[in-house]
Amino acid sequence: MIRLTPSRSATAVLAWRRIPRGIGRLLIAAGGVVMLYPLLWMIGSSFKPEGQIFSTTGIVPTTWIFSNYTQGWDGLGYSMTGFLVNSVVLCLLCVLGNLVSCSLAAFAFARLRFPLRRVLFAIMLTSIMLPLHATIVPQYILFKYLGWVGTIAPLVVPKFLAVDAFFVFLLVQFIRTIPRELDDSAEIDGCGKFRLFATVILPLCVPALATTAIFTFLWTWSDFFSQLIYLSGNPAHFTIPVALGAFVDSTSQSSWGQLLAMSVVSLLPIFGFFLAFQRLLLEGISTTGLRG
Repeated sequence: MIRLTPSRSATAVLAWRRIPRGIGRLLIAAGGVVMLYPLLWMIGSSFKPEGQIFSTTGIVPTTWIFSNYTQGWDGLGYSMTGFLVNSVVLCLLCVLGNLVSCSLAAFAFARLRFPLRRVLFAIMLTSIMLPLHATIVPQYILFKYLGWVGTIAPLVVPKFLAVDAFFVFLLVQFIRTIPRELDDSAEIDGCGKFRLFATVILPLCVPALATTAIFTFLWTWSDFFSQLIYLSGNPAHFTIPVALGAFVDSTSQSSWGQLLAMSVVSLLPIFGFFLAFQRLLLEGISTTGLRG
């Protein structure tokens, strides 16, 4: 059996081809370190004494303390457990609202025929480009008139009215990829529109619905602006972002150690949620038609 060996020139060419690939990997690794540095600094600083947080540039503490976590948990006069529960309840209600309302609106735009359907869909897409700050004043006046300011109603009720046009568009794109022959077969069997949606379309939209749920949870959990406006009146209704802001504003001197410690705690649910549903998130993004 004759064994062929590559010549020196061929080996050199292969080696040179591997160099750009290796450089690319090094650049990606360097970029990852740069992006992770603030997170690592926050975690390390949460175990430092107050005087060493900004006086030293290293990530690893020279003196390890755990009092930032124990003191920060009740540092605002309210237990951080209550703030976590408020955030979880708010996120779950927003997720439920978006799943129900956005899926129904997407089904109507993608499958039903009604007057001005294209015009309404274009208006809905236009609202994606409208920033929140442009509508926050009239919304606040409306919710103030209804007596909802100081409660979670201004944050939850709109979610049941399909106000997040991005998720409506995402689900419309996914539903359009489902063959219409399934609709025809279901209608021959006697399915009405709502039964068609519930028994045929909805089970096939699981990846897109998972993407909607994950993004809604992450965005609601980290939303500070809206929650500060509508929940700032009653500390018992504070969510995690508003509570973290109170660590800086509640006293004349900022409790940076406690703030960083509670910030680390607030990231744990998001990190666990992302790890648990990472596969569904990637599958939903790759199958919703957003890739062009």
